[in-house]
Amino acid sequence: MADEISLSGEPPLERRADTPPRSRFDWWGEVKGLVGLVLAVLGFHSFIAKPFYIPSESMLPGLMVGDRLVVSKYAYGWSFVSPTIPNPVAIVEDLVLHRPVDGWSVQLPFLHGRVWGKLPERGDVVIVTPPGQSSDYIKRVIGLPGDTLAVRGGVVFLNGVAVQRGEKHYRELPVDANATCDPAQYPGARVARADGAIVCRLPIVTETLPNGRRYDTVDLEPDSPGDNYGPIKIPANRVFLMGDNRDRSADSRFALGGFERGLGGPVPYENLGGRAEFITFSVDGEATWNPLTWPHALRGGRAGTSLHPERVR
Repeated sequence: MADEISLSGEPPLERRADTPPRSRFDWWGEVKGLVGLVLAVLGFHSFIAKPFYIPSESMLPGLMVGDRLVVSKYAYGWSFVSPTIPNPVAIVEDLVLHRPVDGWSVQLPFLHGRVWGKLPERGDVVIVTPPGQSSDYIKRVIGLPGDTLAVRGGVVFLNGVAVQRGEKHYRELPVDANATCDPAQYPGARVARADGAIVCRLPIVTETLPNGRRYDTVDLEPDSPGDNYGPIKIPANRVFLMGDNRDRSADSRFALGGFERGLGGPVPYENLGGRAEFITFSVDGEATWNPLTWPHALRGGRAGTSLHPERVR
């Protein structure tokens, strides 16, 4: 009978045949979704903005080891250094085999020009990839195409005129695991304050560029290797870059690669990867694997700090 009920508790055969088959996990759909997400992230990093970690002290006092920044990739247009292309071999060598690598990305061959390109402004803090390398440096734009630049006794001269310098004064920076104030690098700078805090007391000189942009530099030594340079005339489509920590910066004053690890003079503007915009957060290096230590490792007062220099006129 059509209305007969199965005594076994199973649905009638004709009803079981209409039951939809059990769905299977869609591996291919998941892979496509993951690939799409990765491509979206790489596209954002390549053409809009990317995070950047400060690994050295070459931009003291404004930037400290442990600072995390946002870098805009579109500020000067896009060039061959703009795309972010991961290098799986380098990532494995660094994270798994603990071998030194020159960055985690693949560098495209040099290509002349930029898409919607424009030159930076004096005083901009920029990310630069040294010619023939894949690691990124962070430096400040000092000289532009057509400028005659020289350094005499630590004073920068642009087109025969000394860059304005304020009186030397001192700033105290906190000492922590990421900012150790190494006595070999900063002799006599590590001091104890009256409240017992250990700080790094650095001599500061404020520079003001011809366009009125002002920033602080560290002036440690009266006669360091980079204190005398040039004069040179900066070629077309090249920029001259210097670190704010003038006596501890490998920049355009020093030979490319090798022991000096400099930029080898004025850098092609195609090698600029973007402009540093602001600090997102900063860590002191005291955190461990335990998530409870992470909040205490944050340096206070640095999040949101703009990296655009003050303009005084």
